[in-house]
Amino acid sequence: MPVSEDVKKQSGNYLSHIENYKQSLRNVAASGLKVVTYNFMPILDWMRTDINYEMPDKSRALRFEKSAFIAFDLFLLKRPGAEKDYTVEEIQKAKKRFEVMSSEEKEILYRNALLGLPGSEERFTPEEILAALKTYEHIDAKKLKQHLFYFLQQVIPVAEEAGVKMAIHPDDPPYPLLGLPRIVSTESDAKELLAAAESPANGLCYCTGSYGVRPDNDLPGIIKRLGDHIHFIHLRSTRRDEDGNFFEADHLDGDVDMYRVIKEIVLLQQKKNISIPMRPDHGHQMLDDLKKATYPGYSAIGRLRGLAELRGLEMGIFRSLS
Repeated sequence: MPVSEDVKKQSGNYLSHIENYKQSLRNVAASGLKVVTYNFMPILDWMRTDINYEMPDKSRALRFEKSAFIAFDLFLLKRPGAEKDYTVEEIQKAKKRFEVMSSEEKEILYRNALLGLPGSEERFTPEEILAALKTYEHIDAKKLKQHLFYFLQQVIPVAEEAGVKMAIHPDDPPYPLLGLPRIVSTESDAKELLAAAESPANGLCYCTGSYGVRPDNDLPGIIKRLGDHIHFIHLRSTRRDEDGNFFEADHLDGDVDMYRVIKEIVLLQQKKNISIPMRPDHGHQMLDDLKKATYPGYSAIGRLRGLAELRGLEMGIFRSLS
């Protein structure tokens, strides 16, 4: 269930939006739902610069290229003051990258960079995006966290009473973009928001792809330390490099040690005698899906392949422990 921008900014009718959110929690609980996932990312839900990155097997993946993103920010969006967010070296690399792009490549980059906007099937102008960004110019990470904690303190008691568990999805990617703060990117962030509204209903959507983009996140360790608060699991893997680029790898490949992650999940479920909902997050566009128009990352065959691989790994680990 999405959280409105007014709630994130504490502007406009945010108090009535929170009341509506409470009622929505009651409504979905009455319909039998047990877990509600949401995020607190300002304006953009996610960011990729290439949604058709060709893999060696000719399937297509999602990719974030840092220099291309900086080029979008500086030379296509032309965000005021954007150069302050980057080093001289990063700006030079972005300028070189932009200079070799064709007009078509620039258009594709612009369109891809805005896919994370809610309702982004529409065509947003730079003026509209810049106007939206301006509404956050006085909101830093500290203030945005305060707004998140206030939201949780209002809605978590209702969720607990209704029997619904809330699971916050981490930032994607897990670092600031376009001058916007990101506040759910690390284990420390997760601990803070859990402490802000202590309740069995206040929990995490554990996304290995988002947390895994940062090398300082200990993915198996997060499960060991915060497993009691994990209510939903998104399993995917990314491959990053030293320049800040990353792409969506195969589910059992990339920088995520999926064996150790799933082993910790299996041990957690055995210890608590529970089954945590999981999905194979994202997937490569492949085979017959290459001929279809699909939402980036959500073609059927690639995700089914990921599901089969993950279930096989889970079964092998489960059998080895029994």
